[in-house]
Amino acid sequence: MADIKAAFEQALKDVKTLTKRPSNDDLLALYALFKQGSEGDVSGSRPGMLDMVGRAKYDAWAKIKGTAKDAAMQQYVAKVKSLLGK
Repeated sequence: MADIKAAFEQALKDVKTLTKRPSNDDLLALYALFKQGSEGDVSGSRPGMLDMVGRAKYDAWAKIKGTAKDAAMQQYVAKVKSLLGK
C-alpha cells in the first residue's frame, strides 16, 4: 500500500512534466483515475447540460465506479508512464 501511494504521489508530480498536451480522452481518464484513487466512488449529482466539461468529468469518473482506490492509483501510475513514454 505504501509503495502504491508513493508511486501515485510521484505520478502526480511527473504528469506536470508532460511536454505535449494529452488528448481529451487521456485527460478524462487521468481525472477519473485521480478522483477514484484519492476520493473513491463518484458522489453528488451529475452536472446539468450546460456544464459540458463538468458533465464529461463526472461521466468519466462514474464509469469506473466500484474500482478499488489501490487499483485506481496503479492505473493512474500506468497511464502517466505511458504518456511519458516510459
